[in-house]
Amino acid sequence: MTSPFEILDIAEQATDAEIKDAYLQKVRSNPPDKDPAVFQLIQEAYETIKDENSRLNYALFNLQQADFDGLLNRAFRQQTPLQLFAMDDFFKLLTADHLKKLS
Repeated sequence: MTSPFEILDIAEQATDAEIKDAYLQKVRSNPPDKDPAVFQLIQEAYETIKDENSRLNYALFNLQQADFDGLLNRAFRQQTPLQLFAMDDFFKLLTADHLKKLS
């Protein structure tokens, strides 16, 4: 899957103004009557990252690129042994409670 940043040919650190300029430039070179599918792709990319809140939502909910194993490993490395023990107990209770609901 191509990211909205790649579609608009901009860096992920681009400002709102840079994103809007890139969007307008892409729309000028790919008007809707030329190729509606490409125009729709550009439009969706812009809507996804057009402002700070949109970019935050994209970052939070773009799970296809998330490195969950790396995130978990880093989280566990930052915990003390006592915290890890408490987390293990929490997961056991959570699993036991879930299994009770299933039966």
